[in-house]
Amino acid sequence: MSMRLKKNTLDLSVVIPSLNEASNLRQLLPDLKQSLDALGITYEVLVVDKHSADGTESVVRDSGLTYVGESEPGYGTAILRGIREAQGAWVLTMDADLSHPAEFLTTLWEARTTGDLIIASRYVEGGKADQPAFRLMLSKILNGFFSSGLSMAVRDMSSGYRLYNKQIFSDFTPKFTNFVVLVEILLLAFKNGRHIKEVPFHYQMRGEGRSNARIVQFGIDYLRLFRQMWRFRNSVDFPDYDWRAHDSRIPLQRYWQRRRHKIIMAFTPPEMYTVDVGCGSSKILASLPNAVGVDMRFDKLRFMRKTNKLLVQSNGCILPFADEQFECAISSQVIEHIPDEGGKLLDELTRVLKPGGILVLGTPDYGNWEWRVTERLYDLAAPGAYAEEHVTHYTFASLKTALEARGFVILNHAYILRGELVFQARKK
Repeated sequence: MSMRLKKNTLDLSVVIPSLNEASNLRQLLPDLKQSLDALGITYEVLVVDKHSADGTESVVRDSGLTYVGESEPGYGTAILRGIREAQGAWVLTMDADLSHPAEFLTTLWEARTTGDLIIASRYVEGGKADQPAFRLMLSKILNGFFSSGLSMAVRDMSSGYRLYNKQIFSDFTPKFTNFVVLVEILLLAFKNGRHIKEVPFHYQMRGEGRSNARIVQFGIDYLRLFRQMWRFRNSVDFPDYDWRAHDSRIPLQRYWQRRRHKIIMAFTPPEMYTVDVGCGSSKILASLPNAVGVDMRFDKLRFMRKTNKLLVQSNGCILPFADEQFECAISSQVIEHIPDEGGKLLDELTRVLKPGGILVLGTPDYGNWEWRVTERLYDLAAPGAYAEEHVTHYTFASLKTALEARGFVILNHAYILRGELVFQARKK
């Protein structure tokens, strides 16, 4: 379920979670207004406060900015409340304790064209942090653990100084209400194919008062999140599943993906106008930068923008192309996921191919015991992957018959460990 967002009427909303930070806000808010005015944009500043007893509300209202009282506890609660209240197309979140200098928001704003989520990062080249040694060490360990364990190329996952395209929150609603929400948002945004960008940032010590983060509880919460998210991260729900499988830590999966890539690329004639139906986030499509990639999942197509420009969201059984438009068509690991309704996908692949065009078609061969054994092993090694979704079981003979009935001549075929079958065929 996605968050309920307000209509965009401003360029930028700044959201500042606060708890007993009145003394720091007295210094931050004037500096913030000065930096925002210099951008020449329309903006608002929302201070989301858990009814502090130090005069925070008066400080905010005297500054002419917006005070949002929040009765529920938690950093995550405050951040999400601010995003729901925001009227800006972009939302910048920052701390109230002066560790996030107001003037740096100019750098974040200028970087907005490079991603959907921009992070002020302490740990990329050019960034640094003025923190006590123990806290800095623990922060680096946690960030490294999450970055590696969740296979996300983000160095500073716990930075709260960020610029969001508010539209990303139309895809999901985070569940955590504490500081862990920062990692959860990154994971959910990445899952939806959003682009995350880090810019180097110099983190400074807070101003007056004490931090509301409890370092031990902070670490425990992060480990609890990791336990919940690890399996989710490695499931087919993530748009980069196919991409990561090419370099999988599971030897059988890595071999299978690379062997498939080699066979299909050998069967695909170069320089032909090609469509890859059910492209997913495969490196096959990335190896064909001028091919048209087709997939039902928009998040996978969004992920593939980094390598391919010709991308179409569509059902493979109803392709939005003219008859005889392509010289080559690829469809790998798709037909076994579609209930056999008269071979609609095969009919469509036939329709869009020109006479003499090449079809490269791959699917498991359920006529061979090797595939059935492999499927079982793969399901044990990678639970939640594609094996459970195969609803139509082809054999060499049944697929050959189906292709020949549609006017194809089989030119070649190859196997991956006698489990997955790949045909190369020419349309008469």
